[in-house]
Amino acid sequence: MNKYIEYSVEVKHALDNNLPIVALESTIISHGMPYPENVKTALECEKIVRDNGSVPATIAILNGKLKIGLSKEEIDFLGKKALKIVKTSRRDIAYNVANKIDGATTVSATSYIASLAGISVFATGGIGGVHRGAETTFDISADLEELAETKVLVVCAGAKSILDLGLTLEYLETKGVPVVGYGTNVLPAFYCNQSDFLVNFRIDTPKEIAEVFNTQLLLNLRGGMLVTNPISDLYSMDKEVIDEAISNAIIEMNKEGIKGKETTPYLLSKIAEITKGDSLAANIQLVYSNCRLASEISVHLNKLK
Repeated sequence: MNKYIEYSVEVKHALDNNLPIVALESTIISHGMPYPENVKTALECEKIVRDNGSVPATIAILNGKLKIGLSKEEIDFLGKKALKIVKTSRRDIAYNVANKIDGATTVSATSYIASLAGISVFATGGIGGVHRGAETTFDISADLEELAETKVLVVCAGAKSILDLGLTLEYLETKGVPVVGYGTNVLPAFYCNQSDFLVNFRIDTPKEIAEVFNTQLLLNLRGGMLVTNPISDLYSMDKEVIDEAISNAIIEMNKEGIKGKETTPYLLSKIAEITKGDSLAANIQLVYSNCRLASEISVHLNKLK
């Protein structure tokens, strides 16, 4: 296994000295935002993690290696290559490594690779979930199954609002994944901090979240935990505005015949276009907030371990 993994100096030092670490995904760099905002955002995410007491470990697949911790040059490479970098889910990992195909890791792939290194906390923007119309298409993100299998706490701003939030929650409940609302009883809806759905548990401090997750680990319960962190009121978008933008984007996507793993990048780009950049600004701010919270949780969890 070790021949496939390559750590940055910073992450290796953190692992050797039992320092708190936060995993970060790379799909947000190559598929989530345009250049150069993607690179600026990724570097700022790492800074926020450091400023709040943890070590950032941005994860990707480069030249046949599972890279845990990236250099600025590697992050810039992913940002510039953008959609030419293969969006990599768990199912793609072995193929991409064997064929030395550069890959930007999704939530599922990042969670799995983080777990190989013993990293227990991961910050992202929003998770994938059950897509609208999944009762006929069976389009369900691998992120959900990974949450059910891998012992990693994932901090996000809820499921992406392009999804069916109700069915996503039902799937997570069936798989036994606890969904925590950070300071809220309501499932955040990515761009918007409100929805019509309730989380399983409300927890108001990073320390308490760490204590519950540590207990989950000690009890050897299967799978991870989803911590949903609502976007602040300052950046939260009006629900009617974003819902209309999503509906229009889905109509355009269906006209274009876009399906599968290209769905999310297309919709995020189209929604940003429709909202004249407002959704992109919200996306960036919610990611920063998630990195801050994940770093704080990681610090407390590290003390408990």
